[in-house]
Amino acid sequence: MASFTDLDVWKKARLLRNNITEITREFPVEEKYRLVDQIIRSSRSIGNIIAEGHGRFHYLYASKFLITARGSSSETIDHLIIALDNNLISVEMFDCLKADCEECSSMINGYISYLNSKA
Repeated sequence: MASFTDLDVWKKARLLRNNITEITREFPVEEKYRLVDQIIRSSRSIGNIIAEGHGRFHYLYASKFLITARGSSSETIDHLIIALDNNLISVEMFDCLKADCEECSSMINGYISYLNSKA
């Protein structure tokens, strides 16, 4: 792969990040520096860390970064649970975004397996 932007896992993380950014625009102003900031940062870090790992040009280093990206995906789910519990998103929206996070994690796991097999 020439660029991290060619990776399907990064493309999925980008879509998730953009969806999170879109829904948080509807959150109350008082959440701007609380939940909105945290959920946007965790969703952005998934793709950021995938990109950083890709730039390491070493299978084992990249794999370690991907483990951190998978953690950011789980963190994003936790922030979504908070948004759900505070009635900031619907159950349907939560289910959709949670499924996206879980798909990201699954794709990250597949990429980790691939990299480990190459190491």
